[in-house]
Amino acid sequence: MSNPKPSNVTAAVLLIGDEVLTGRTKDANLSHIANVLGEIGINVAEARVVQDVEERIVDAINALRNNYDYVFTTGGIGPTHDDITADCVAAAFGVGIGPHAEAYRRLEAHYAQADVEFNAARQRMTRIPHGAELIDNPVSAAPGFYIENVFVMAGIPKIMQAMLDGILSKLKGGEQMQSVTITGNIPEGTIADRMEVLQKNHDNVSIGLYPYYIAGSAGVSVVARSTDQGLLDKLAHEIAKHIQEVGGAVVERPEK
Repeated sequence: MSNPKPSNVTAAVLLIGDEVLTGRTKDANLSHIANVLGEIGINVAEARVVQDVEERIVDAINALRNNYDYVFTTGGIGPTHDDITADCVAAAFGVGIGPHAEAYRRLEAHYAQADVEFNAARQRMTRIPHGAELIDNPVSAAPGFYIENVFVMAGIPKIMQAMLDGILSKLKGGEQMQSVTITGNIPEGTIADRMEVLQKNHDNVSIGLYPYYIAGSAGVSVVARSTDQGLLDKLAHEIAKHIQEVGGAVVERPEK
């Protein structure tokens, strides 16, 4: 008899890099990570963006790894002086860091095949915290790594996505989150108090209100999320009933 999946497996995403905070780089990684993890029953419960500052990265890693089942970082593992994520992870775990023999072999072969000098800057990408395992990089060879529950990946979306695909088999998901959406042609304030009571009565459900305004009219979509589809079906009827009781009607949310 197989063991039942845990009801709630959580993750945090840590986006590392000044370029994200300045707006020079638009993040495309968070939504992809959340979507992929959600499909295997891992709920992204927090995301942070931090500068290339060692103290802040270390503090964030330690806070997140102690509060969530998994932490996924992106960015800061390239060949330049400001790529300090590997050093910060080593500091967070209190371990040393140095050239990793297999990482060195892969990159040396990669650059030799490309007839590109494997210089000191590129060799920096072989530095891996002691005790960490490599994450394959089928796009550009430079590996990521993971140590305990922290998975360190590249910031370039194409590479990050390939790395994430490669580690899914190492992750243990829980029950997959389901959702229902009920939209009413009423302002959110008209239904907010009833939804607050409904939320208080159902600790194992997340209920969110998302208003919209089109052509002078206001409406609201109520989204309930849980791993219990039967409960969500019941709540959908309750939410629809509440909308009707305050004079509204259940409608399709119009496209903006």
